[in-house]
Amino acid sequence: MTDLLYSGTEDDLRATVRSLLADRAGPQVLLGRIETGDPYVPGLWKSLAGEIGTAGLLVPEKFGGQGASHREAAVVLEELGRAVTPVPFLTGAVMATETLLALDTESAPVAELLDALANGRTVAVLAVPFSTAPAAEPEATDTVTAVADAACADVLLVLRADGLYAVPAAGARTEALTPLDLTRPLSAVDTSGVAGTRLADERPARAAIRRGLLTGAGLLASEQLGLAEWCLEETVRHTRERYQFNRPVGSFQALKHRMAQCWLEVVNARAAARAAADALATADPDAALTVAVAQAYCAKVAVHVAEECVQLHGGIGMTWEHPAHLALKRAKSAQVALGSAGSHQDTIASLVGLPAPAAGV
Repeated sequence: MTDLLYSGTEDDLRATVRSLLADRAGPQVLLGRIETGDPYVPGLWKSLAGEIGTAGLLVPEKFGGQGASHREAAVVLEELGRAVTPVPFLTGAVMATETLLALDTESAPVAELLDALANGRTVAVLAVPFSTAPAAEPEATDTVTAVADAACADVLLVLRADGLYAVPAAGARTEALTPLDLTRPLSAVDTSGVAGTRLADERPARAAIRRGLLTGAGLLASEQLGLAEWCLEETVRHTRERYQFNRPVGSFQALKHRMAQCWLEVVNARAAARAAADALATADPDAALTVAVAQAYCAKVAVHVAEECVQLHGGIGMTWEHPAHLALKRAKSAQVALGSAGSHQDTIASLVGLPAPAAGV
């Protein structure tokens, strides 16, 4: 039976990442960065990627990475979700890296790019709409809308009619969009006429992109788990400290029931997210099903617990100065990232042989 408990190594990694984020990217820092229109905290990704080595977690040691598994990457995403941190870990160190690892890694351009990504000196982003579900067929085009983290990318992985290309982001025409989640910038990207390095033919490229999307969706569940855990912890803390009628507001039965329901959902979300990370780490044949289950469940949990966080904080939860709105916006945005809950439910139905009822039934 699979052990989904956290290992000592994973706990140490969690403590290190949490400590760094607390020092460098606390809520007031993020709120200040958003005011500038550029949410990325200067130097944070360099510290997280280079000093802690998170950029190369999924990259084998022979390419300069850490050779860790998706379980360790999931722990990092739990912490990034707790802090709603604007760094290109999910898009670069997970999705783009996993796409490259699914190609022929003996190819010199692929190996060189993996080495550059592993040490954090280069950020690559998969140029597909952030809403693309793993089961969707990637479109071969130079014009892509809503690419997450393209604003901080050095390299764009672009699927063209004859294969996958690594295109310098500096040559692309990038237009910033207005995202709901202000901590994860979205951009419209046009790489028409920009030369790039060909990495693979079209067919293996499509399979590799689907692998990158599947891994991204599976580990996004861990980010949603971390976000929900923070929202619940902050809500419990606030309702213990906030008094009304000479009693902590958290002692009122109606609020206790709502927080207990959130706790049950978070516990279940943890099991689903850990199962998805473990299935990816062990190359489980049922990984696609486990990922779909995790996304269909964790996305809803993150939104519900974030909504409860805002409401149970009372008036202060509605203010710009309190970070609860950052969590809610991240949860709502992630709910439709890498496939909606409905698309993942359709995937589950398809994989277990339960097609939707015919029209009119």
